[in-house]
Amino acid sequence: MTMVSQAETAKREDGEARLFLPVLVTTLATALFLAGMHMLHGTDYVGGDNDDVMRLVQIRDLMAGQGWFDLTQYRLGLEGGTAMHWSRLIDVPLANLIGLFSVFMDARNAEAAALFVWPLVLLVPLFIGFAAAGRNLGGRPAMLIALFLGVFFVIAHNRFRPGAIDHHNAQLALIVLMLAGMTDPRMSRAWSAVAGFAAALAIAIGAETMPLVAAGCAAVAVLWAWMGRPAAQAASAFGLSFAATLAGCFYLLTPPNAYGAVACDTFSGGFYFLGTVGGAVLFFLAATASGTNRLVRFAALAGGGAMVAIAAVLIVPGCLQSPLADLDPMLRTMWLDRVTEARSVVSQVRFSPENLAGFYAVPVIALIACIWQVRRGERQWQNLCFAAVIAVAFLISLVQVRGSVFANLLAIVPLSAIIAEKQILYRRENRLGAAAVQYIALAVVSIQFVWMVGGAVVVDGIDSVKTHSTAAEEKLEKCDAPRNLVALSAEPPGVVSAVSNLGSDILRFTPHRVLSAPYHRNQGGMLTQLQIAMGTVGDAEAFIRGSGVTLVAFCPTDPEAKEIVRKYPDSFYAKLDAGHIPGFLEPVSQNPDNPIRLYRVIE
Repeated sequence: MTMVSQAETAKREDGEARLFLPVLVTTLATALFLAGMHMLHGTDYVGGDNDDVMRLVQIRDLMAGQGWFDLTQYRLGLEGGTAMHWSRLIDVPLANLIGLFSVFMDARNAEAAALFVWPLVLLVPLFIGFAAAGRNLGGRPAMLIALFLGVFFVIAHNRFRPGAIDHHNAQLALIVLMLAGMTDPRMSRAWSAVAGFAAALAIAIGAETMPLVAAGCAAVAVLWAWMGRPAAQAASAFGLSFAATLAGCFYLLTPPNAYGAVACDTFSGGFYFLGTVGGAVLFFLAATASGTNRLVRFAALAGGGAMVAIAAVLIVPGCLQSPLADLDPMLRTMWLDRVTEARSVVSQVRFSPENLAGFYAVPVIALIACIWQVRRGERQWQNLCFAAVIAVAFLISLVQVRGSVFANLLAIVPLSAIIAEKQILYRRENRLGAAAVQYIALAVVSIQFVWMVGGAVVVDGIDSVKTHSTAAEEKLEKCDAPRNLVALSAEPPGVVSAVSNLGSDILRFTPHRVLSAPYHRNQGGMLTQLQIAMGTVGDAEAFIRGSGVTLVAFCPTDPEAKEIVRKYPDSFYAKLDAGHIPGFLEPVSQNPDNPIRLYRVIE
């Protein structure tokens, strides 16, 4: 090894070592804060999202002996159950954590401990990604600011709180790691391989990250075509790591009889083939064409891209549109349009304009910052990489606001670089001048929570940010509070008709099968439930008997139930709300404070 290579190696190792302490301190401080808040204010060891509950149900089934390749939720929907589309990659660590804690805890406490630990563990890759990406765009000052803003992001969202076991937290961490690896100024093989690994793993966990990963892959490919030999090792390492990880995940998660299947809402054969071919093409081009001129490289890349695009049109033509495009119109009206995170920007303007700035302001500022930095010649290709992925996430958020969480997450890094620059100027001036004002203003507008509160105040006034009830009191008023399902769990195992928001909790707390839960693959069960709720008493009885329902759980305070009662005054739910119990039902005796009215179906 030459003296130059030794010096470069030492410098590289020192740079990686300097990430360790800030990441460690930030992770521990954030984890302690989240743990403390959970212990003080938490009312349940499972997160408040339906997906958190359903994930626990899936893990329980796996631990009870359900097959590795069998993702059917047999207690959801019509007879035969519902084939879920969630990856086992999240089930594995959680199931093993539960098994570990079960050695010295009872079953409930083992679950609680595992669900407490898992989201906090994911803070490690998240903050490593923030630190590395911030350093890539603005050196150590930007790294520290990215960690600081990352803490605000974590605290403001529920994705990393104890109990949050939905797969989106893992995907958030992986997407940040992908960008951190892609923007390494040294274009090292190690960080490029990390980027490819994180990108592939994000897809294998959930197909909703496909557009973001595609943007990242395109950025790596275009960068190679522009730079040539200096980017060769990075492009080849990324392509090989991406293809190899996809292959490993595919054969780990897919049964042999489904190798040729194509599903647009999950990682399947179509995505595997396209992804591995794309990664292999990038690896091959980087290995063979890096020494050619720029025109030849772009021509070669265009040829490889065209080949992959044609394959996509032939193999997964239906996946080029929304995976929910075939959703029944009734479900779109009565369910999807009422889901806040599935609303478009137009719906946000109509139903909750106070949230617009919170969802969209920070990504727009970040995109402007990236373009400004590129025009100034500052970390040009790194800023372009971030701009590309943030722009895709922002476009997704215009169609479904759920994309804004990725846009706001990634916006932290380029904004941190700008803030760090202003901070340095402010310290040089050592007075409250223009640099100080710019520094403070940029720091404030880079925090999504500021925009959320500001929007609420502007639209609804200062009282909108006040709370008049504790989290515990709010939980007791909800239909899905554990104490409200005790009577239902005591009934002999059967089939329950209830609004979709109750579905996951019924599966968690009771042995019953439930017709409806808010998952698009359960269209048959959801439609049957809506026909029962919205139809006349006679229609409801026909659907109840036809689907084998043995119990009806009616909660008049649930938003879906209230909407049906309001829109359909002659419906089965409207009659139950008015206290008219049809002859084919008998009330189940329970606590009068329980908001759920429970009825047995008389045979």
